[in-house]
Amino acid sequence: MAEAAPIAAVDLGSNSFHLQVARIADDQIYPLDSLRAPVRIGAGLTNDKRLDDDAQERALECLKHFGERLRGFDPHNVRAVGTNTLRVAKNAAAFLKKAQSALGFPIEVVAGREEARLIYLGVARGLPSSTARRLVVDIGGGSTEFVIGRGYKPAKLESLYMGCVSYSLRFFPGGKISKAAMKDAEVAARKEIEPIVASFGKGNRDEVFGSSGTARAIAEICQLNGLGDGTVTPAALDALRQSLIRAGDLNHLELEGVRSDRLPVLPGGIAIMRAALSELKIDRMAVATGAMRQGILWDMVGRIRHHDMRDMTVSQFMSRYHVDAKQARRVAALTLQIYEQLAEGKGEETAPLFLGWAAKLHEIGVSVAYSGYNRHSAYIIQNADMPGFSRSEQEQLALLVATHRRSLRRSLPQIEAASIDLRVVLALRLGALFYRSRTDVRLPEITARAKGQAFRVKLSRDWLKRNPLTVAALRDEVAEWDTVGCALEIKVLDEIQAPAALAVAG
Repeated sequence: MAEAAPIAAVDLGSNSFHLQVARIADDQIYPLDSLRAPVRIGAGLTNDKRLDDDAQERALECLKHFGERLRGFDPHNVRAVGTNTLRVAKNAAAFLKKAQSALGFPIEVVAGREEARLIYLGVARGLPSSTARRLVVDIGGGSTEFVIGRGYKPAKLESLYMGCVSYSLRFFPGGKISKAAMKDAEVAARKEIEPIVASFGKGNRDEVFGSSGTARAIAEICQLNGLGDGTVTPAALDALRQSLIRAGDLNHLELEGVRSDRLPVLPGGIAIMRAALSELKIDRMAVATGAMRQGILWDMVGRIRHHDMRDMTVSQFMSRYHVDAKQARRVAALTLQIYEQLAEGKGEETAPLFLGWAAKLHEIGVSVAYSGYNRHSAYIIQNADMPGFSRSEQEQLALLVATHRRSLRRSLPQIEAASIDLRVVLALRLGALFYRSRTDVRLPEITARAKGQAFRVKLSRDWLKRNPLTVAALRDEVAEWDTVGCALEIKVLDEIQAPAALAVAG
């Protein structure tokens, strides 16, 4: 990633799509350009959780425009992130292929708590330095994020499945508003918030900030209509709520400062905001300038400066699951050495990163049970909240860990579907195999080459003669690759007589 070149963040929210272009100078980010489109992709989510054609067309048209602005950008300097609607849509995978083609860059879909972390990072970076406990509430189109943190570090993160788009469609269809509908929407939101009150309630924070479009729109409308002072308060919100109920129809609403693109989702946003203020006992909410797109930019800066949140997460998981750190380092070093030989400088740029993380995490499942620990490790990686990782990154890492031992045939369709390089798979399998003794054994010189789906490994005959267990394990490994139509050649194995009764359990 080039530090001197501009960087860009693309936020694919359920209500709006945002593009932010910026440059890095010293320890600051300076905005250069921004684009926003009220795509309302969340409004195209059908009852059976599929994105309809109209929503897809709106999204793709917007992404084409963003792609034009980003033309010529280094792919490493662009990060595009999808949120709630793309998390829940059943046809998201098919849509993302078209979306990535339109944008010209990969699109990650992040989990709710990872979205909350990025939001908090964007908000915190836009506020004065403070040690105060800050609660950030971000009402998006399809989800609402709650975060408490100090400085730039979030301590509590939560993402609830409610948003201004989904609630406006559900409770105020056609823009019709009634007192009963508003009450129903607020009750539904309060039920969602109730389980997190103990963690996010009044005694847990010193300051409260609202981020993104809903909070900003509510504060601006209240101020322009003499209902507030630029912050969100229960009194101002109640007055705004009454204005909507009196109008009865969004088409009849006469308020200053209501943008036409914000109007259709305003009642849902107000209902969620009122529920949040009520349940969490919030007396006053300031409006933050930062949001998720700024958080994405700052996260990219961290990666440029070698403060990658993903590295921190891996270290935390190693500690949490009591990983044998010495063994992880052994396997990681050998795995990377083997991969570099197999790739011969022509591998994926991210492959060493994933191999390093996989080597460090491949044994976290041992804390569940040794039998089948690779599957336990993969399950944890795939389903846990892993700050810094996108969903697709977690799935790729989980698959790599799952296949580091035992059957390849069972996993090959998933490996091919995920476009994982078989050289990466082989490198990790061999790294774990050679250090099965879990000691600093003196390994022979290992030479590895790849040609298509054929692999050749050269080892010292004398060393193998002194290590019959490794001989047996390597013979099993050769047979395993044969089951998936790949040739793993270790010539010297045929020249060594292994004990007939020796069997290597996996």
